[in-house]
Amino acid sequence: MGNYRFKAYYDEAYPPVPDKATLFWRKFVPWQLFRFLILNIKMIRIVAGGHS
Repeated sequence: MGNYRFKAYYDEAYPPVPDKATLFWRKFVPWQLFRFLILNIKMIRIVAGGHS
């Protein structure tokens, strides 16, 4: 067997770690509900537009 060396992954291959603000908004339930409503409104507009 040859002398094969394995290289470690570069730091650029890993995703960035979210900061405190990002983690806060991901866990903040009122924000999640607001985004959920916005998403539903967008879907309703698409579906309603297809039925007219």
